[in-house]
Order: sequence, then C-alpha cells, then structure tokens
Amino acid sequence: MNSPHQPELWGHVHWLAVLHQQGSYTAAAARLGVSKAAVSQRIAELERQAGMPLVQRTTRSVRLTEAGQRLVDDTQHAFEQIAQSFAQVRDLAGAPRGRVRVTAPVALARQQIVPRLAEFLRRYPEVRVELDLSDRLSSLATEGFDLAIRHTATPPDTHVAWVLCDTASVLVASRAYLRKHGTPRTPADLARHNCLHYPRPQDTPAWTLEPRDAQTAGQDPPPRTTVQVAGTFAANNSEALRDAALAGLGIALLPDFSAQDALASGKLVSVLPDWRPIGSFAHRIYAIRPYAAHVPLAVSALVEFLRRSLAQGFGGDGSG
Repeated sequence: MNSPHQPELWGHVHWLAVLHQQGSYTAAAARLGVSKAAVSQRIAELERQAGMPLVQRTTRSVRLTEAGQRLVDDTQHAFEQIAQSFAQVRDLAGAPRGRVRVTAPVALARQQIVPRLAEFLRRYPEVRVELDLSDRLSSLATEGFDLAIRHTATPPDTHVAWVLCDTASVLVASRAYLRKHGTPRTPADLARHNCLHYPRPQDTPAWTLEPRDAQTAGQDPPPRTTVQVAGTFAANNSEALRDAALAGLGIALLPDFSAQDALASGKLVSVLPDWRPIGSFAHRIYAIRPYAAHVPLAVSALVEFLRRSLAQGFGGDGSG
C-alpha cells in the first residue's frame, strides 16, 4: 500500500475539499472539469489510503465525516497558499494569462458585460474568461470565483470592492402606451397607470422619487414622494421589464443600463424626467473579490478594462 504522504495524494485531498465546497459529485466534477466517475474514484483512493471513510453519502447530499472535515480544514490554508504562489509565478511572465471565473447578474451580464468581453479577449489572448450568469449571490471563496460583478449599494466588508461605474434608475414607457393612456405629469399620476415593477418583499409595491433639481438647490434632505403602484406584470429581471415596456404594457422602472439603448433609439421615452427614482436599485456597479495579498494579473486586467469601458457609458463596447 502506498504511503498516505506520497505527493500523488495531494491532488486527491484538493478534490475532497472541492467536493465539500460543492456538496455533490456532479457539481464537484463540473468545477474541476472532469467526470463524476473520476471524482468518485479519487475519493475512494483517498479513503483507502486513509483507512477510514472520509465522505458520508446519502441519496440527496454528500457530507464529510469527522475525519474528512478535519483533513479539509487542516489543508485548506496550504492549498490557498499554493494557488496564490502559482498565480504570482505565472504573473512573472509579464502578460495576463490563465482562467478568470466571474459571476454576474443575468441582465447586467447579458447587456453590459458580455458585449465587452470580445474586445478584452482580443487584447489578452492568453486569458480565458468563464462567466456564470446568475442572480443568486454566490460565495466567491466557496464556489471558486475570482470575481463577482454586482449592482449593489453595500459590497461586503470582507471583500475588496472596485467601483466600476455609477448607475441610476429611470422611468420609461413606449410612445404608444403614453398616447393611449396619457403622460404622467406628477408622481401621484403613477397610481393611475399600469406600472411594471420589480417584485419586492413588501405586499404593496411603491416607488419613491425626488426632484432632480433638489440637490442643486441645496435642499438637504430633498423632498421625496412615495407612490403605491400596481400593474399587470412584475419580474425580477430588468430585461423582462424593459421588453414589457417596449411591448406597450405600461411604465417600467429600470436601471439605466437596461434602458439606455431603447431610450437612445426612441423606442422608449423617459417618464417624469424632472424626478429621480431612488431606493429601487443600487447606484453603483462593483467588481468584488475576496481579499488576497496577490491579485492575479488577469483579474486586475479585467477589472481595469471594465472600469475604463463602462466609464464611456453603457452604450460602449470597450473598443474605444
């Protein structure tokens, strides 16, 4: 029998840690880029060398035994150090290279991140970007992401957050809808319209607005108006709300990155342009990463590229 300290088992221990993080053989295999059978075989080999079970298998989940958990806990820091050291060595070549795993919300990624990646990858041909489109708030460290793009007001204190750009909320509608139902002149008028909204925990959706000239006039705090709204359509995706507005269903409250192209083309028009919606969507887009002493060149290159590209406006693709 081979000694459990032989180097070929170090990779097995790493796979055990990934299995623990992902919670299933299928997810661990996808994370590692191998087959489910390969993961199962490696774990079985590790258990034979350990002389005891390291994994508890049930029909629904995979959990570590006490011995397996101790092995993962005791080696986690070492594997993190190996990953950081390898990233530093790879960066000595002087050019960004390697894989960058990124998670981003569906609408933001489809509309603003994906269109910019082609130019980024042309500039850095040795970088591979793996993009996960999900509105779920992922655990970056646990799920192995290098970077998260987030539309948020409060990035986590335990992570490093780079501001990519500011953003704002806008009210929009199609010309056809406004011709048929009239154009709101004051926020109170919204209560009589079909308002397409993002579902929120509260029972009755409400939009809060403040005059755009309030801050210029030095009013602190500026006067605000909250209007309870109702509509025949709600969605937790700004693309869906935008498309419903384009179809003439009603007035939609959107982040500006979802509305800009339709506004520029005239397919949608601004509603209550003298008022600023607040509190519905965050006012900044961040790139977020778990704190580490070393940031790989490929990650910092992507962050800087997105920051410069988004600074040109949401219509840009980064090619300027």
